[in-house]
Amino acid sequence: MHGLVSTSGSAESSSGHRARLRKRLLAAGPEGFHDYELIEYLLALTIPRVDTKPLAKRLLHDFGGIGALLGASAGTLKREGLSDATVAALKIAEATALRLLEKRVEERPVLSGWTALCDYLHAAMAHSRTEQVRVLFLNAKNTLLANEAMWDGSVDEASVHVREVISRAITLGATALIIVHNHPSGDPTPSSQDIRLTRDLVEAGRHMKVTVHDHVIVGASGQSSMRSLGLI
Repeated sequence: MHGLVSTSGSAESSSGHRARLRKRLLAAGPEGFHDYELIEYLLALTIPRVDTKPLAKRLLHDFGGIGALLGASAGTLKREGLSDATVAALKIAEATALRLLEKRVEERPVLSGWTALCDYLHAAMAHSRTEQVRVLFLNAKNTLLANEAMWDGSVDEASVHVREVISRAITLGATALIIVHNHPSGDPTPSSQDIRLTRDLVEAGRHMKVTVHDHVIVGASGQSSMRSLGLI
């Protein structure tokens, strides 16, 4: 386990540095802040009288960036030596960022706001260490009815999952959907199981008048669209 924080520097100098960060934030907003400064300030909210810059830089290095750090599970963050209060500060920052991105998706038809959708999906799923399948259920105007995590784990049992997705679409009155899942390996290339599930879902949806617009696979290195790849 890493040590929690560096104790170098006086409490007075740390307090003065935090006051300067706060003044910059209030005066000009977050633009111009380095990632480590944003994390440093978050840490400072729960770690008093200590210079949190070294810890912020170390966490960003260890996790590989701010997205992976904020997306890490509470258990993983605690194993880094962080207190419950500090973990909560990081997770509330993640939840706030996801809520803002999700709101952008909700405010317009999904297909005309594809960039906003991809931004949200990457933030929500790209850094997860477990596989999760999410379905976006849409109405006739292609606006979002529901954004639901359907199951955790692989997509191997295609027939079971197809029934579950179509049944949920009918319950919600959805006329279309987009299925999304992440590859924890980071590589968004569709697997044979991904392709089979998608084609089975398209066929089942056709019978029930539910259109499958796409199957998006999210990885840390990017995203792939089965429609763009010609697989739908």
